Amino acid sequence: QVQLVEFGGGSVQAGGSLRLSCVVSGYQSSYYYLGWFRQAPGTEREGVAVIYTDGGTTYYVDSVKGRFTISQDSARNTLYLQMNSLKPEDTATYYCAAKSRYGGNLWDSDQYKYWGQGTQVTVSS
Repeated sequence: QVQLVEFGGGSVQAGGSLRLSCVVSGYQSSYYYLGWFRQAPGTEREGVAVIYTDGGTTYYVDSVKGRFTISQDSARNTLYLQMNSLKPEDTATYYCAAKSRYGGNLWDSDQYKYWGQGTQVTVSS
């Protein structure tokens, strides 16, 4: 069993920065990928950034490339999402998630078995 708990959401003006953290506990060999997803009211959950835990390869959705950075601190069992140059359209509830199967569609939320409870990010114009 894997548990994920997010921290660091909040409100910021456009152009500002936030860093989200996700503490991961449980059996680390249970997952290959850790990712950040987000969901705004009335929309589907979308993948934002994913990291392959064994090696650190990162993947980003086009809308956040160059602005967001996903990273992991294995010693602290923590996943991060550094978000810079935030835009109002980044407003959403952000979730961290763990994917227990290798390969497949990294942006398909159905392929992620473990989820955190979410943290709200609000960007005002």
